Amino acid sequence: MKRALVLTTEGAGHPFRRTLKPHILSTPKPDPVPEITDKGWWRQEDTHLFAVSFAGFFTAIYTFIA
Repeated sequence: MKRALVLTTEGAGHPFRRTLKPHILSTPKPDPVPEITDKGWWRQEDTHLFAVSFAGFFTAIYTFIA
């Protein structure tokens, strides 16, 4: 059987979804995640957050004790 024009998306199960155009049902491809290795050890988020938090708490506690 040959069809010259297909107006429905046959992969969709619901009648309303069959009436939608294929580009509406397609999901966009996610952006690639940047590599962690291109940053130095200091610029990595976990290391940076730990170092800044440790320095801040150490300064605050030391100031209250002194």
